[in-house]
Amino acid sequence: MNSKRRLFFVALLLACSWICTTAQTQTPPQCKVGVRAPAIGFWTWAPGAHVKVYIRIPDFTSAETPYLLAPLQTWDAGHEQSGSGVRFEYQGTALEPMICVNCLTIQRGRVFARTRHTIELHAVSLQNTQVINYASIVIDPVVTNLEALTKEVAHELGHSLGLLDCYTCQQRSTVMNQFKTVNAINNMEGPTACDLAQVEAAYRELKIHPRPSPTALTRADEGEEPVDDDTPIVTRKP
Repeated sequence: MNSKRRLFFVALLLACSWICTTAQTQTPPQCKVGVRAPAIGFWTWAPGAHVKVYIRIPDFTSAETPYLLAPLQTWDAGHEQSGSGVRFEYQGTALEPMICVNCLTIQRGRVFARTRHTIELHAVSLQNTQVINYASIVIDPVVTNLEALTKEVAHELGHSLGLLDCYTCQQRSTVMNQFKTVNAINNMEGPTACDLAQVEAAYRELKIHPRPSPTALTRADEGEEPVDDDTPIVTRKP
């Protein structure tokens, strides 16, 4: 093969590679942000993190536990499609919030009376970046409906993978829809295809440059209209 033909085939291979990569990473056209897909947010687990999940006792009953675990399984199943590589693995119960690398504790706590939200994500970054080292999902005791527990946890896991609330998104188009009432349900245990596409976009940005973490006790969704949903409070270690 002469040099001109060799250069032609090399260029062709590079072009094919670029086209394939672009096709895999572009957001599907139906996933318009603000309509069927949430915007990309801030906090993210490290790419490929194996998040160890604990439930604090005696905060939840044995009947409630399966409803807390269901969204872990659905988000975990999308770890390849989302491009995050983040896995969620239930480890069991704990007496106190777990302070360890890639640990997530689901617990009860007073949230609603203070913030008018029913749930919060407390994220900690030891490197003072957007990358979470450990976190807690804090659910107010006012949330008693079993299916509501599932959608609340599914929503907060979305926040921990870089997604923001979407107040204008169509009903059931994303797990990041707003919740207008306490104990509301949406029959969604996990992410939609648009959610996974947006997580992929969030992790592409993270790969380019992790952002510095905000100051302590600032809102990840600052600027959005307050409603009775679970816009998270995020924290970091001083």
